[in-house]
Amino acid sequence: MVNARAVAETVTDPELPMLTLAELGVLRDVTERAGRVEVTITPTYTGCPALDAMRDDLRSRLAEAGYADVSVRTVLDPPWTSDWISESGRGKLAAAGVAPPGPVPHRPSGPIPLTLGPTRRVRCPRCGSADTVELSRFGATACKSLRRCEACREPFEHFKEI
Repeated sequence: MVNARAVAETVTDPELPMLTLAELGVLRDVTERAGRVEVTITPTYTGCPALDAMRDDLRSRLAEAGYADVSVRTVLDPPWTSDWISESGRGKLAAAGVAPPGPVPHRPSGPIPLTLGPTRRVRCPRCGSADTVELSRFGATACKSLRRCEACREPFEHFKEI
């Protein structure tokens, strides 16, 4: 039987199918004890609509590999951060035309201030130009924004720093 962690690491994200849950940093832990597998995941944000699909896909893939007793546990602490996306995951995002996130800015503890000013410059994943503009703060998912490159004129999504 294949190692349960190795199986879980092949499950892709339902909203970003070019990435596995492991590359996205959502897959936190996989433990095997006495024939039982427990998978721990942290969604990209509380209320993520893909959470049920992630759980179902993990259970299904592990069942196909011969694991009959599988539970998927969701933990929210510590909260997921885009810094958890692996280097290979960032490369796959860019290859799929999604600008990967930069490092998450350091924030002091306490309330998060609302800033309405300009966002950081994001390089176009197609031509590499930094001359891009934000068209919408939200793209196909809440984790992404919609941008356009002023150099090549192509629209693209940017995975936000969270």
